Parts: sequence; structure tokens; C-alpha cells
Amino acid sequence: MNTFQSEFSFPLAEQNQEGILLMNLGTPDAPTPEAVRPYLRDFLSDYRVVELPKIIWQPILHGIILPFRSKKSAHAYKKVWLKEGSPLSVFTQRQVDGLRERLPENVHLAYAMTYGNPSVHEALTMLKSKGVGRLLVVPLYPQYAGSSTGAALDKVWKELQLQRNQMSIRTVSRFFNHTGYIKSLAAQIRNYRAQHGTGEKLMFSYHGIPQRHHDLGDPYPLECHETARLVAMELGLKENEYIVSFQSRFGRDKWLEPSTQDLFTDLPRKQKITKLDVICPGFVSDCVETMEEIAIAGREQFHQAGGTQFQYIPCLNDNADWLDALADLVAENSGGWIHFPTV
Repeated sequence: MNTFQSEFSFPLAEQNQEGILLMNLGTPDAPTPEAVRPYLRDFLSDYRVVELPKIIWQPILHGIILPFRSKKSAHAYKKVWLKEGSPLSVFTQRQVDGLRERLPENVHLAYAMTYGNPSVHEALTMLKSKGVGRLLVVPLYPQYAGSSTGAALDKVWKELQLQRNQMSIRTVSRFFNHTGYIKSLAAQIRNYRAQHGTGEKLMFSYHGIPQRHHDLGDPYPLECHETARLVAMELGLKENEYIVSFQSRFGRDKWLEPSTQDLFTDLPRKQKITKLDVICPGFVSDCVETMEEIAIAGREQFHQAGGTQFQYIPCLNDNADWLDALADLVAENSGGWIHFPTV
């Protein structure tokens, strides 16, 4: 039986303040196998991520995956770890700080990770201690997938079930076609190319999911393609000037195609595309999947296959245009909870 949490007691006038919770996937606390292992264990134990019965999957996870993948992942994290900590945590905190500057002073903000720290429980406990009773949850995944947005919101619902005095909750499940997000992405690409030159093709690389998830109803690849189409239209690109691909395959099941990693070899060898620009629109913050898998390993693979110019265009991170768009997204979804000053 669930045990309901002890609650903070506030006078009526101090209850039901407004809060915003930004959510992302998660990160280990340090770039070491010892820190990576519990993070991977929690991540890969989520049925939203790996849809296999526990009796089949858990022995494989603990006996094969974790002992080897923890070391490999720690090595990748070590390549991109920042002085302030994990890139994902650093950039997410900067987004919280930038959003705070764009919201009324009485709105409380926090961020949480689906796996790792800070946890959803910690973030919600902190917000409730401030008197927050009306909460807008924004998973920072523009395109919805059950294994990302769905898993994040599951954690919120689980915590809500344990609250004696439940918060009012609103959520943003996706924003793949939000005007501000599309325009900020287009501006990021345009500005980068203005400074560094333009490749022969622009690649939109998204994190992949198993093809089976889409076959069963997950809309993720449709939303990815629509984001790419809208950004390309904003940039005035023709269909042959960009390509959509999917990275980070895991396991032996069929995943979404085409594969980013396969294209890093095929583009220069088979299609004679030797100058490539890559952006990862499914991530709003740079992380190990963008900084190591694409900007480092992807660059090496592309050059080894005969490519001559590889340009990784950073994620939106704390770009001012993106933070403005994020504030607009909050305003549009707060449904009158948050009152912005009129200009």
C-alpha cells in the first residue's frame, strides 16, 4: 500500500502558487563507470525504454549490458564533461535561469531528470515547499516519444499518486511545430553557416527509437520529419539539400531509418557528399549523444569515409531566441495561471 507523503501546510492565501518544471532524460553524477552504472540501470530498466518482460530483460541487463556499457559510456562522458559538470545538467540549469528572467517574479521554477539527479521527487518537494499548487510540466523533448516524453510524465504521475494534497498539473507533451522553436532552430543554422560556411547537405539527426514502437502508434518519426520540413522551409532549402536520419541504435531490433551512422559512411562514399552540416533538433541541450556521438565520433567516421568538411551545429542550449520561444511556450500553455505584464 502506498504511504502518502507528509505535506507542507500553508495559509490559504499562500497556497496554489504557480510553478514550472522543466524535464530532461538524465545524466550520471560523474564520468566514471561507478556513477554511470546506476544511471544506466534505471534508464534501461524502464519498460517505456525497453519493452521486454523483466524476467527476460533483467538478467541480460545486469549480466551483459551494464558491465560493458558502463565503461564505454563513462569513456564517452569523460570526453565531453565540462568544468561545471555534465553538459546536459549545465545547459538545462542555464535554461532555467534564462526562463526565470523572462517570467513574472512570483513564478517558481525547477528542473528534474527522469533518471538521475535532480529527481522528480526532489524537484516537486522543493516546489511544494514554496507553496506551488499549480504546476506546468514541460519535458524538453520537441517531438513526442513514449520512451522520452512518456517516461518523463510517468514519473510525474507516480509522484502525484503519493501526494496527500495533490497539485493541479498541466503538461506540454510536444512542441515539434511550435513557431518559436522552428524559428530559433532556423536562426541557429543560419547564423552558424554565416560564420563557418555552408556544406553540401544539411543533416537533421534525431535520436532513434525501435521501428516497432512507431508501428504500434508512437508518432515520433512523423513529428521529426515535420520539424525538419518546417525548418527547411524557413531556411528556403530544397528537398535535395537536407536529409533526416536517426542515431543511437541499441540492440538487435530494427530501428528507425536511415541510420545517421550509416550515412556518415555512405554520403561521402556512395553519394559523393564530402561537406556535411549536422544538427540534432530532438535535443534542446547538448549532451553526450550530440557532443561525443556526433561531433567527435561522427566527424571521425565521416572523414575516414572520404569526407572533407564536417560541421556540427550546436543545440539551442541557452540561445536567447530559444529562451524567448520557451517563455512563449510556457505562456501559451499556462492557461491563465501565469499573468504576464502587458506591453
